Amino acid sequence: MVLTPEKVAVSYRVARIGSRISAKLLDFVILFFLLWLLSSILGRAGALSPDVSGPIAVFAIIGLFFSPFLYFILWEAFWGGLTPGKRAVGIRVRMADGTPLAGSAAIYRNMLLLADFLPSFFVAGLVTMFLNEPSQRLGDLASGTMVVAEKMELTRSEISPHTVGVHPYEEQVGPLRAMTADEYVAIKRLCDRFPMLPRELQHRYMVEIWEPFAERHAIPQQAGVPPILLMEAAVMKYGRQHGLL
Repeated sequence: MVLTPEKVAVSYRVARIGSRISAKLLDFVILFFLLWLLSSILGRAGALSPDVSGPIAVFAIIGLFFSPFLYFILWEAFWGGLTPGKRAVGIRVRMADGTPLAGSAAIYRNMLLLADFLPSFFVAGLVTMFLNEPSQRLGDLASGTMVVAEKMELTRSEISPHTVGVHPYEEQVGPLRAMTADEYVAIKRLCDRFPMLPRELQHRYMVEIWEPFAERHAIPQQAGVPPILLMEAAVMKYGRQHGLL
């Protein structure tokens, strides 16, 4: 889930491995015909003739070798994480935090395509996809990306609404009579940034900021309730009490 600055929670569903394989096969069919067309053009131009040597032949061979990589890199970098195959099956590449794919990440993940076709790396990459929750292959792990289903659920979040309605957990945070303006600003900033932070920083800030705050104001942790919900409830309640909403 990604929380936008407008307090909209965007939930992404990780693409199924079958969908990813189908997209890759479609792309390879397209790529095959593109390479065939390119080879035909170069052949008619004489660039691939055995009698031809020098820079022209070298550039032609290098171009054919790197064409598969360029196909995926250029499509994903300039079409928002999509390729024709991905578009056909309804999946898209995004950064692991849910933000749009960066151009540099498109390069890194696709330059590792070669590893997917080496037996040892292929097995390792396939096993890796089953062992991590976002089903990231080796290229995804190296570039910090993931493949998600294109259809996404966009809902008004109850995790961080702040400006609308009453948070369902406001009663759980108590009266907050001793909460200060500085604490309000600190907790609000943490709430705003929390979904975009790496897990290590999320845990660190929970320990350093939220847990001391919760202990100071006697806010008990509810079983099965993510702390972010209580944090947002505290922000909303304080904001309403002090006319900040």
